[in-house]
Amino acid sequence: MSTETTEVQSEVKEPKKVSEPLLSKRRKQILSDPLNEDNPITVQVLGICSALAVTVKLQPTLIMSIAVIFVIVFSNLIISLMRNLIPTRVRIIVQLAVIASLVTIVSEVLKAYSYPMYKVLGAFVGLIITNCIVMGRLEAFAMGNKPYDSLLDGFGSGFGYAWIILTVAFFRELLGSGSIFNFKVFEELGIAYQANSMMVDSVGAFIILGILIWVQRYVTGYVEN
Repeated sequence: MSTETTEVQSEVKEPKKVSEPLLSKRRKQILSDPLNEDNPITVQVLGICSALAVTVKLQPTLIMSIAVIFVIVFSNLIISLMRNLIPTRVRIIVQLAVIASLVTIVSEVLKAYSYPMYKVLGAFVGLIITNCIVMGRLEAFAMGNKPYDSLLDGFGSGFGYAWIILTVAFFRELLGSGSIFNFKVFEELGIAYQANSMMVDSVGAFIILGILIWVQRYVTGYVEN
């Protein structure tokens, strides 16, 4: 081989592989779709039980939202990191073990730093293990995608769940107890308001959640196939 040929070959470099931007259009869609057009509660109709059970007051609903966001984000990340090491036959057991470990962390933190809230939410926090949203994201996304994308999917799904139950809790507490975060709104405004006890019951949650689903689907034009 001549010297000239060697020089020509050395000049030919392989094209650099362009890495995808951290917030590319595809990744923004992963993050934003669960907030509205593919919302886990109003479109996928998942996590309905906790949406009805913990939304009587805003404060426990906010704590529950933070707990679910923490569990879904880190379970997505951990399972995505381990996805190539998990045998298919035992993947559900591994997923449950990861979720249960994260839920235990949340439960112990609540018990240590906010015992009154732990007494209110203790049973419901434990039931995050069976939350269909968390398991669904692990199966549908984290098992087949890279860690960063799974992290974004976890944030999107967590916040998509959170804003719906916080909205439900806002109207239930306002109409059912006349307060917002235990602040007596109508009393402070000098308005004589008779609290609507139906809103404290599960029926009130069904009504508000139904209205939310109707409004959202009317705005987005979503139609069931």
